[in-house]
Parts: sequence; structure tokens; C-alpha cells
Amino acid sequence: MTIANRYDFVLLFDVKDGNPNGDPDAGNLPRIDAETGHGLVTDVSLKRKVRNFVGLVKGEDPPYEIYVKEKAILNKTHERAYKAVGKEEELTGTDKKRKGSASAAHEARTWMCQNFYDVRTFGAVMTTGVNCGQVRGPVQLTFARSVDPIAHLEYSITRMAVATEAEAEKQDGDNRTMGRKHTVPYGLYVAHGFISAFMARQSGFSADDLELLLQALEHMFEHDRSAARGHMSTRGLYVFKHESELGNAHADTLFGHIQPKLKEGVESPRSFSDYTVTVRDADLPAGVEMIRRVG
Repeated sequence: MTIANRYDFVLLFDVKDGNPNGDPDAGNLPRIDAETGHGLVTDVSLKRKVRNFVGLVKGEDPPYEIYVKEKAILNKTHERAYKAVGKEEELTGTDKKRKGSASAAHEARTWMCQNFYDVRTFGAVMTTGVNCGQVRGPVQLTFARSVDPIAHLEYSITRMAVATEAEAEKQDGDNRTMGRKHTVPYGLYVAHGFISAFMARQSGFSADDLELLLQALEHMFEHDRSAARGHMSTRGLYVFKHESELGNAHADTLFGHIQPKLKEGVESPRSFSDYTVTVRDADLPAGVEMIRRVG
């Protein structure tokens, strides 16, 4: 059974002495709004952590396989879908642009939704090479933005080794490699999410899938540790459940019921205790229920 209600949610998470989402086009510096100084984390980064969590706890077995994963060759996965629905003969066509008829693509699309968690959750464009159609996912995430402007710190680091003999000869055996490391001393970030019951009906996103998504948002940072990311934690997950598929209130109205704010007198936040989070759940619009998963 697919979900029958609309959901919106607010995700709060923080980082301490780490780089939550480096920008490869800027030397892996923490992403930042150049005008305001607020830190940013892309929706793609958050979805990656959800995918990794699902793969970890479900073993990437159907119906919880992961479509977009490290070293994946997407057209090979599309070919699997055609073979599974008995349309293997359409893979031998001579069309260099795209293979597969409209009817075959529809069947393959359905098979992909049934077997791949991230396809039926976030959607996917599967029209390259072997055509499996497009899926508009019921779950959409925004960029996460820090509550306050962040500081960006840069450090020099030394590795007591080199990669090649040529480098060692240049250093007369000193064998040191210099590098740079970028961190945010502390940042509290807010992301918003939207879950459409209408899109869920099209992709097959179920109540069990929803529960798995919320578990991932709660625990994904616990299984994504690295020296580069420092200490990251989910600090709040507030889910607004609507009575109807269409929804009973505007999302922005609901998001206003969660207000993280820096405490008075604190100029340079360095921990979550430097903030207060005001949660107004007594005056919610009619037909909306708030579910506190974290916070």
C-alpha cells in the first residue's frame, strides 16, 4: 500500500570541526552563500547519505536495491530491467541514441520502481542509452542552510610519506607531502523535505518506505563518519502529517513552527547548546499532526 497522506518535514543537523559538503570546484571548500556567509549542504549530499544508510541496513537486496551508487553503470541496470520484464530482444536494436519501445520502457520503469528504493523515493531520469523512462520521486529535499553565517578555517597538514620515488629524490629522502584541510568550527543547518502522496502512488512509495526514510534521516550521520566531516549529528526531525493527500496547510506555514535561534550573548557558536529550538505544536492548522522523531 502506498502512502495516503501528504507529509512535510524539517531536518536539523550540525557539524563540528568538519567539512559537511565540500565544493570540488572550489578546492573542496565548505559550500557557502557568498552574499550572506551562510553554509550550504546540497540535497544531493543528503540523498547520498540516505542511500548509503538504506544499502547498509537492507543489504541492497530487492526491493531495496540502490540505483545511484558508487561505480554503478546505469545502462547495465537498465538492461537488467529489460531482461526481467521479458523485453531482452529490444536491446539488440541499431538505434544509437536510445533502445526500447515506449511500452517496454513503461514495463522497465515499473520494474525499476519495484526493485530500487532510491528510484521510487527520489525519482530518476533513466532515458540514457537503454530507455527505462523517468520517475518523479515523491520525496524532495531542499539545500540545507546554516542558521547563522559560518566561519571557514583552513589548516596545513603534513603526510610523512610521498607517492613516488621521484618525489623522494627531490626531497633528498625527507619524504613529506604538504596538504590543506578545510573545516567549519560549528554550524547548525536546516533542510526542508516534502513527500507527495500523489507521486507516491505513481512510484509505489509505501508506508514501510516512509519509515525507512525517517530512520535514515535520524541515523545516517552515525554511519557516515570520516576525518574530513568531523562530528555530524541529526539534532531535530519534525514531521508534519496531513490528513489528506492534497494537504491541509501550506508547507511554509508549518516550517515556521520550528525556529532554531542563537542564544543571546553568544557570538561564536561552537555547540548545539548555544542554540534554542522553539517548537510550536499547540497551534497547528486543522488537519495537521506533528510527529517528533528527534528533538
